[in-house]
Amino acid sequence: MSKQFDVVVIGGGPGGYIAAIRAAQLGFNTACIDEWKNDKGGPAPGGTCTNVGCIPSKALLQSSEYFEHAGHSFGDHGIGLKDLSIDVAKMLGRKDAVVKQNNEGILYLFKKNKVTFFHGRGAFLRVGDAGYDVQVTGATEEVISGKHIILATGSNPRALPGAAFDEDKVLSNDGALRIGAVPKRLGVIGSGVIGLEMGSVWRRLGADVTVLEGLPTFLGAVDQQIAKEAHKAFTKQGLKIELGVKIDKVTSGKSSVTVTYANAKGEATKLEVDRLIVSIGRVPNTIGLNPEAVGLKLDERGAIVVDDHCRTNLPNVWAVGDVVRGPMLAHKAEEEGVAVAERIAGQHPHVNFNTVPWVIYTSPEIAWVGQTEQQLKAEGREFKAGTFPFLANGRARAMGDTTGMVKMLADAKTDEILGVHIVGPFASELIAEAVVAMEFRASSEDIARICHAHPSLSESTKEAALAVDKRTLNF
Repeated sequence: MSKQFDVVVIGGGPGGYIAAIRAAQLGFNTACIDEWKNDKGGPAPGGTCTNVGCIPSKALLQSSEYFEHAGHSFGDHGIGLKDLSIDVAKMLGRKDAVVKQNNEGILYLFKKNKVTFFHGRGAFLRVGDAGYDVQVTGATEEVISGKHIILATGSNPRALPGAAFDEDKVLSNDGALRIGAVPKRLGVIGSGVIGLEMGSVWRRLGADVTVLEGLPTFLGAVDQQIAKEAHKAFTKQGLKIELGVKIDKVTSGKSSVTVTYANAKGEATKLEVDRLIVSIGRVPNTIGLNPEAVGLKLDERGAIVVDDHCRTNLPNVWAVGDVVRGPMLAHKAEEEGVAVAERIAGQHPHVNFNTVPWVIYTSPEIAWVGQTEQQLKAEGREFKAGTFPFLANGRARAMGDTTGMVKMLADAKTDEILGVHIVGPFASELIAEAVVAMEFRASSEDIARICHAHPSLSESTKEAALAVDKRTLNF
């Protein structure tokens, strides 16, 4: 007889492992299945985010930013360095150690919360007598049964047609995190989060980086005033960004990759690089899930179809994270995972997509929540805007990093905050205040009236709120 569980979670990424922990906290007998392996073949839960995404990329961004500061900014502080060098192998080793710490942390949390962990691939087998039978394929094979199933199988990188990932010359996010030496010439197709972050890492370490973007505008999802400021900063740093290109062909040679494309003017152009990172989005991962065995419904993109509460077309089968609709963000997956566990327990949680923050961890960082100026204009909503530059912020000056601004958008009549957009130092941390404010439907005046520590970068958020009413104090 198969092992019986109240909840079986397939996938141990941010959505899955968090859903499993919350379900266990609520008293359910819970199992989580995940197949990620470390370099020794052992379990490495955490999904793409922990293993080849959010966590390792931030480790490399931090290392490369230290290197850039040492080479270009330390002199301004009176710090002299001679014979500056980068040990790429050691940098990658540190990144791997950070990943391992996170893997082990998740395994510890499973043990602490009494979640039964299965190392292997989970797939539907059949509709069982007491729920759904799930086949676990790994070091050992077994069948387990769950009354409720939570699917959190994540996403995979989208390959460019005719240019499959070989993770040697044509790289996904995985290969981009494992380049063993600084390439002389690096090409990046796609100027989204992954493209800009990985392009920034290797540009800081000495690579000549060219970013090719198919859209005519830079960071089309970002408020365009913020995007233009970011574009100016990246260009000044040395990133070469070409917009409005049309990729024709990617050819891998013995020691290089050639990209043939039409530029924004329609002219045939060639780019030869040592490595090419392709970051043109991600696709939902249902490989090997065997949805046909139980009649699970997928859409035309291969995503699992769910309603607003993450219910699939099958009773007691739920899905969260990258494998369903909505933004492919780790923290969105976590919120959905918690919400589903609580719904199974009969509670009534809510996930507000409009207050899910977005972050690009470049330098300057870019972070935003809510609507952009372009979106508000498109829907005909009257609004007021306030901006404040970090150039006028005392803490930013002391840090020596005054690039960027905070921008706040508020309803013209009610003053409710509709969106906050930041480009500049520690934008990823500053955006949290805006998320809290918007969750409580605060007005710009509320932020303007709150006392902020001085000197701090957060004062720029207060000043942007004051600017909505045209009464900044320091600019």
